Amino acid sequence: MTDTHESKYFSHSPSVTRSQLLRTGSSFQKCSKESNNGAIKTLKRKVKKEKIEIKYETDTSYDNVGGIKKEKWEPSTWRDQLKNIHEMRKNRDAPVDSMGCDVISDVTAKPEVYRYQVLLSLMLSSQTRDQVTSAAMSRLREHGCTIDNILKTDDQKLGQLIYPVGFWKRKVEYIKKTSQTLLDQYNGDIPKTVEDLCKLTGVGPKMAYLVMKCAWNEIQGIGVDTHVHRISNRLGWHQKPTKQPEDTRKSLEDWLPRELWSEINHLLVGFGQQTCLPVYPKCSVCLNKQICPYGRSYKSPKKSPKKLPKTEIKKEEPV
Repeated sequence: MTDTHESKYFSHSPSVTRSQLLRTGSSFQKCSKESNNGAIKTLKRKVKKEKIEIKYETDTSYDNVGGIKKEKWEPSTWRDQLKNIHEMRKNRDAPVDSMGCDVISDVTAKPEVYRYQVLLSLMLSSQTRDQVTSAAMSRLREHGCTIDNILKTDDQKLGQLIYPVGFWKRKVEYIKKTSQTLLDQYNGDIPKTVEDLCKLTGVGPKMAYLVMKCAWNEIQGIGVDTHVHRISNRLGWHQKPTKQPEDTRKSLEDWLPRELWSEINHLLVGFGQQTCLPVYPKCSVCLNKQICPYGRSYKSPKKSPKKLPKTEIKKEEPV
């Protein structure tokens, strides 16, 4: 019996058998498959011809405006330089190590009194050697270095206690005004933010960041004093030389890993006191001499020869 299949789709065509239809369908599927395979091969050939450039990300940071990525700059040899400074500072025998603000304040006092003394020691340290600051704080502590007692002390006596710190007359005024503000606005304690600390009379950003570290044990920025400012510029730690300490702080915080912020001030201050001196730096014994832009170009001044003592020449008397 012949197997037939009729459909409305073939109403105008002669009847076809099921086997004929299946064969036709197979042929159609085969042609479609071959056509698809051909299209895929053509597409693959086109893809192969296209060159895809792969870019690998470098260390980047985001710009504050628009979230645009920018390459993060850092000095090429800073890790080696810092390692050498650690080696040169391993004995921890610089003045800052034994006379820093956290050391010369009374750690056995009440927390708020200790914090107040840290603040005062930093105010006194401006334009003053550590030895002089330490001696002044010793006298203040012996006198009674609390907010209440300092406010009761007359200006003349306070001046005698802190003399000869730099600008001691002006600092007497600063200490009195700041102490009164602490009593009136902060319940006898010190502020806990950099912003509020900088509002105090005689307190700048450098002091504020160091107070946050030493008094509150919080790292919110890098304290930049004259040593950090000078040494970081000599080492080439800025894309462009900085002229102000605040510019130095912003530049360092832009690339220096945050975990190093807590130690960098103390480390560089001691290094500046012993080796990288403001005048006549000891570049000849510095481990960074060959990788420091300043050290490579520095020429120690020639010492003038010692003058020989004048000898009195006696004239020979005639015989």
